[in-house]
Amino acid sequence: MKEHVSAKAVSHPPVKNVLVLQGGGALGAYHIGAYEALHELGFEPDWVTGISIGALNAAVLATNKPEDRLRKMTEFWKDISRPDGAAAHCTGHYRSLYNKSVVAKSMLQGLPNFWTPRVNVMMGMGGAEVQFSKPTEASYYDTSPMLDTLARHCNFAWHHQGHGARLSLGATRVDTGKLEFFDSLHTPLRPAHALASGSLPPGFPATEIDGRFYWDGGCVTNTPLQAVLDDTHETADLRVFMVDLWGAHGQAPVTMDGVAWRQKEIQYASRMEQHSTLRKYQKLFGRLLHSPECAPVHDLLHGWAEEVLGRRLRNIDIHTITYRHTGEESSFSDAEFSEGSIKRRREMGYVDMLAKLEQVASAEKIDIRPTHRDSHRVTS
Repeated sequence: MKEHVSAKAVSHPPVKNVLVLQGGGALGAYHIGAYEALHELGFEPDWVTGISIGALNAAVLATNKPEDRLRKMTEFWKDISRPDGAAAHCTGHYRSLYNKSVVAKSMLQGLPNFWTPRVNVMMGMGGAEVQFSKPTEASYYDTSPMLDTLARHCNFAWHHQGHGARLSLGATRVDTGKLEFFDSLHTPLRPAHALASGSLPPGFPATEIDGRFYWDGGCVTNTPLQAVLDDTHETADLRVFMVDLWGAHGQAPVTMDGVAWRQKEIQYASRMEQHSTLRKYQKLFGRLLHSPECAPVHDLLHGWAEEVLGRRLRNIDIHTITYRHTGEESSFSDAEFSEGSIKRRREMGYVDMLAKLEQVASAEKIDIRPTHRDSHRVTS
């Protein structure tokens, strides 16, 4: 990995930083690098929201001390990755073949510290109509190992005492089909809440929370931005960093594998156009609220917002980076947890977020200056 200059932001404006982490399986290693850049430049998140793999990463981040977060994320991903061994230096076509073999191995044997196969279901014993004793068993894989993994890398007891970042995790209620957010402001969260957000059927089973069953939040939407836009608690202006793992835009594919990948991109990408009008109004009101010439209407605007939205107006700036598919990947890359691929995705997230933060610093006139290099960076 190339050497990058570490930096730290100073003279921050009075805003809160929000980190929004999209779902995307093994592509979630991109989140590590994105957070790494935020950490090094001093943009430590005050609030982390996540869905699916984004929820698992969000839980690790929010429930640990800022100085421990990067190390904990690194250790978490090491626990759920497969060592490359002799394939560590493979590139191009050979790397692509190896990556596919890693996916096949995980599907047949499971992934350490994440999931194990239900052999009877995988072999079709009993047929598709077999009835399980409860919804938490109706799946091809058992995800209970992830509960122990999260317990090792998250400090929920410390978080319950009011420490760490606010945490919001999106999951789909199986009986209503609606997206719900588990929020640490309202309830003490635990590993099961994060697992519920990543319980993607039919591979993974539903997770039971307080007598209700939940599937992956991505069944409804793969991006947890709505938790931020609908929130009525935060009154400060928000600087949102949205880390997407799927891009909505792309070329028409000419291979069947390309078709499968493009279909996933379209299905799971953020639907930012659905929020564009709301964001324009929020930006307009934000400018009105911060303009001295508009001081006479401030109380009127806030009163209107409290009546209609249930909260006072605030400014929300959203900054997005998106993972880019590479030639060594296949349509199953979201299930490909090889050590080399995780390292590469992490590096991409780091570089992309550094570039985004340079833009943010320039726009907000934030002074950034070099500082120490973090000891948990991945180097090569």
